[in-house]
Amino acid sequence: MTLSRSTILLPLVLAAQLLAGMDMTSFQAYVDSVVPGSRFGVSVRSVKTGKEIANVRGMEKFTPASTLKTLTTATALHFLPLDYEPKTEVALNGSVRGKTFWGTVNVRGEGDPNFSGRYYADPFHMLNAMADSIGLLGVDSIHGKIALDTSYYTGPWKAEHWRKNFYNAWYGAEIGPLGFNDNCTLVRLKPGEKEGDTAIVSVLPDVGYVVIKNELLTVAGKKKKWTYAIDSVKSIITVGGTIGTEVDSASLVLPIRNPVGYFRAAFITALKDRGITFVEDKSVPTGIQIRKYTFSAAPLLSILDEINQRSQNFHAETLFRNLGAQKAGEGSVEGGKKMERKFLAEMGIDPDEFEVWDGCGLSPKNKLKPSIETQMLAKMARHPKGSFYINSFAGPGLGTGGKRMLELQFPWLTRFKTGFIGEAHALVGYIFPMDGDTLTVAMYLNETGKNPDQKLKDVIDTLWMRLIAQTSDNYASLMEMKELWLNAQNVKGLHARLEHFSRALLKKPYRLGPMGESYLDFVENGPLVYLDSVDCVTYVEHVLALALAPNEDSIFNQLQRIRYKKGVIGYTSRKHYMLLDWVGEGDFARVLPMPGDTVIKRTMPKNDFFKAKRLRYLENGAPAADPQMDLRYLPYAKACEWAKNTRGDSLKVFGVAFVAKSDKIDATHTGFIVMKPGEAPKLRHASSLRKQVVEQPLLEYLVSRKGKLPGITLFEFLN
Repeated sequence: MTLSRSTILLPLVLAAQLLAGMDMTSFQAYVDSVVPGSRFGVSVRSVKTGKEIANVRGMEKFTPASTLKTLTTATALHFLPLDYEPKTEVALNGSVRGKTFWGTVNVRGEGDPNFSGRYYADPFHMLNAMADSIGLLGVDSIHGKIALDTSYYTGPWKAEHWRKNFYNAWYGAEIGPLGFNDNCTLVRLKPGEKEGDTAIVSVLPDVGYVVIKNELLTVAGKKKKWTYAIDSVKSIITVGGTIGTEVDSASLVLPIRNPVGYFRAAFITALKDRGITFVEDKSVPTGIQIRKYTFSAAPLLSILDEINQRSQNFHAETLFRNLGAQKAGEGSVEGGKKMERKFLAEMGIDPDEFEVWDGCGLSPKNKLKPSIETQMLAKMARHPKGSFYINSFAGPGLGTGGKRMLELQFPWLTRFKTGFIGEAHALVGYIFPMDGDTLTVAMYLNETGKNPDQKLKDVIDTLWMRLIAQTSDNYASLMEMKELWLNAQNVKGLHARLEHFSRALLKKPYRLGPMGESYLDFVENGPLVYLDSVDCVTYVEHVLALALAPNEDSIFNQLQRIRYKKGVIGYTSRKHYMLLDWVGEGDFARVLPMPGDTVIKRTMPKNDFFKAKRLRYLENGAPAADPQMDLRYLPYAKACEWAKNTRGDSLKVFGVAFVAKSDKIDATHTGFIVMKPGEAPKLRHASSLRKQVVEQPLLEYLVSRKGKLPGITLFEFLN
């Protein structure tokens, strides 16, 4: 028994062509129609097999923007322990006399990016803890020096090769082994009391480090037209322009200069706030170490979330250098690059395929190939720490995906990392298809010209969602099956469960050939699960899968084992012939001999069947002759007699195949025979005549088919 090719919407056709390696230009044609002149590249790879299943310019180099962070975080997970936490050490060298500590407070920084309000309500939380540790000595003043040890990092701290305007934006804040508040400050703007007044400009948190040159004037109305400039060396911010009297307030987040100086000012502020006065006196001798404390704000996994979910450049650049310091003995860009090259080599990837200039992706000199990126993502999916890696990515409604793909009905089917700088947009990550595989995807739009950013995001999101739609097409049906299964947990026994689920699907619409092999085969790319409508075979298959599945998460695999030989999804491994293949395989059903039945020989023309699809009929990988079968059935007249009588004293549910007159097929129709105590057999089947799943007396159906079928074959289902 065969299924016809299903009808698929145009967007899914495009995705199917892409995934099947057919007409790769279709995606590019879509991109060209919306953002002409841009360069598009994509790679899609199976984690299960490691094979690339789609490629558009996969071996050309693209600017990855923030998706380069996937390499930084993968390297970190590979080399660093899960309990790794950047440390900040406070050592007290000197002595305590009365309530005064005399000596040097040594603070050694090892690149902790979280001395901020990111995980705590107060950005001073960690600095307050440091101050409190000193206060526990019973002192209320420090007389001496505060020495800041920054030797953990070597070489230039300031990222090179970034565009000049990046250094004046919060996302381009300077890096240092000691930092505070993401090395940024919030500048709040408020109008003066009346028109012509100088506006009110303040900074938060104010540690006396940032100098504001206020040239902002108050004007009438709601006008907002301010400017700012940051000195290239010192934390001097000039604010100019105008702000209207009817504007409540506004704010800017801006980077500071010299992060170590900022940290020092914040630390002294924390000491003061905790009741400890600092009096600087460089003449006080250092003395011996009397106390040492270690502080960590957040562990590695939290840092990975900040990088991959929220795309924090500050965290990525810090972790990049920390990798070098921890594992290469060099806390620098070169140290980070050295560890990334080592990681790629250990993963079996040529390190030269990645051109790396920073840890966060802001440099336009960073380059990579989509096909190599999906290789790396696939390696990480199989990594012992792979689940931590995937879970650190963003998703619809999460992190940088907070406003992206929100219309996706099942957002858990994907996790991704976004990327954008200048004329480069990117999206890389994972898609979780219905078949249980994991797909890695790397998608890039470069050279996008003056197209609006939102349009470019929409283009790349649309293509991404088309891949999800094709690889998990009609996922809603699987959710429906899970709900049916969960609602029937108290139904025990195979016959009772077959009766329950076959009844639950009554009135389902009928459509011939609603299913296929999705993206896994190019012949019929209909969905692998489909309950919007059924035909006679798919009705039986879905019911049996529900009845046999030991839990709701096994339904999909159970259905595929029923539908395909050895559960291998593919057109050539599908059980196309009902009795020869579906029942004849003997895994889930077997023919039930009946008194008065007969057996005839038939040869099934499988060579012609597959040839019509431009395929070869193979058995065990070699060309084979058309198979012969013993077709056992109860002749029509005897079947009618059998259908008149009531049966047994217990519920029984069997399968039935209606034998074909043509010698080129074994059966033309199938369904369930439901036998209840004291009742004649009922037929439940997906009826092409009634256009839905119905129940009717078996005899009634047989009478309607008089002269059109030789008889019936009953088969029993196996646990």
